[in-house]
Amino acid sequence: MANSSPSDRRHLQQRLVAALQELLPPESLIWHEPRLGAFECDGFTAYRQRPLAVALPDSEEQLVAVLKACARLGVPIVPRGAGTGLSGGAMPHAQGLSLALSKFNRILAIDPLARTARVQCGVRNLAISEAAAAHALYYAPDPSSQIACTIGGNVAENAGGVHCLKYGLTLHNVIGLRGYTVAGEPIELGSMGGALDLPGPDLLALAIGSEGLLCVVTEVLVRLTPKPALARCLLASFDDMARAGDAVATLIASGLTPAGLEMMDAPMTAAVEDFVHAGYDLDAAAILLCEADGTPESVEAELAQMRELLLACGATRIEVSRDEAERLRFWSGRKNAFPASGRISPDYLCMDASIPRRRLAEMLKAIEAMQAEWRLRCMNVFHAGDGNLHPLILFDAKEPDQLRRAEGFGAAILELAVRMGGSITGEHGVGVEKLGAMCLQFSAEELASFHGVKRAWDPEQRLNPGKAIPQLHRCAEGGQLWVRGGALPHPGIERF
Repeated sequence: MANSSPSDRRHLQQRLVAALQELLPPESLIWHEPRLGAFECDGFTAYRQRPLAVALPDSEEQLVAVLKACARLGVPIVPRGAGTGLSGGAMPHAQGLSLALSKFNRILAIDPLARTARVQCGVRNLAISEAAAAHALYYAPDPSSQIACTIGGNVAENAGGVHCLKYGLTLHNVIGLRGYTVAGEPIELGSMGGALDLPGPDLLALAIGSEGLLCVVTEVLVRLTPKPALARCLLASFDDMARAGDAVATLIASGLTPAGLEMMDAPMTAAVEDFVHAGYDLDAAAILLCEADGTPESVEAELAQMRELLLACGATRIEVSRDEAERLRFWSGRKNAFPASGRISPDYLCMDASIPRRRLAEMLKAIEAMQAEWRLRCMNVFHAGDGNLHPLILFDAKEPDQLRRAEGFGAAILELAVRMGGSITGEHGVGVEKLGAMCLQFSAEELASFHGVKRAWDPEQRLNPGKAIPQLHRCAEGGQLWVRGGALPHPGIERF
């Protein structure tokens, strides 16, 4: 973030606060230092920065007025939902405004015939399903933070969840959105009327997953899914992580598409079992959670096929949920993996790489070796069905060397994921956490194209600046450059 002296910061803050006090009631503007601490980071707590102020508008009129005031003053804006993101995407700008959209929390309409819900950006993910339950419908994307995360944040990060293998990511479940440019001009992307196709480029797909760099989303039209007649979860134990990884590839290759397919290693299993008592096998080196849903007949047939394949792949124990309560108990451990990790370590870095499923076993072995190299523990939980990894690197941020080693450990995982043909992120986004790794994933020309898209939407680069897309000089200065065959990438960059 840009640096400024304390006196410069006070002057900028005074100008901004004076302008916003004319637009917002006192309870909708925070600028005193003690209260700013609550907004200095999101779920990625390794990096923190306090903004000049926090605005909490409760109407679109107030929101537009705030955007236009910031445009006049040239103030950067960082949109914020519930603050549950895990890559620092909502970390404030030192000379900017945090735009908290939590008051945009109304469910505006549910159309059971069209199977859609029109909601404001601050509505919680789970609240949509709760409101649609009366119509036997639900919102399918279910990130682990669904009890708290907002649909606006889900749109920003293209959030997934444990059931995205079958039902898709946020991208596949949003039909349209409304919002504003950084200058306060209204925009509509996709179709808020529910049309499935429109002329012109698909800008809706561009906006979803853009991490708050392109526009401020205020309203979303989401697709609702009929609740299946039955869902049952199969819990499979393995005495070897490699066999569990190979079993995932075998299941998918068979033509099955489970409603959910998750993996946890032994340390993670032990952590969550102690936390929620889900009934996991503590003797297993790895466990798989495989869910089947649909009609009772199709569920039974799918479970039988899963059982046969998993046993052939070396499963040592298989349990199937007998009722809905037991199914939810099986899933409770997976859903609480992150808070369970927080009970046994002061801090953790949650990585978010994606790799081809066939290479899961290879990656798990590599991560095990990296623990010794970096002298840190790592617990693993995966969206195994789509190859989305969530290794949790345990460390103590009070020890600077541990933070350095944790970041190095995480960078090594991301580098290996790219070498395996994967991606540095699957659903958590780049934010500030993975800026350096973007220099590994993409060429200078590709990064320049990304910046071109950003400038087309935000010519002054004021909306969530410094996130998701690195400047090439930052790649060099941050040390996030990998040497191969003695040759540095981007050789034309001046190094300091």
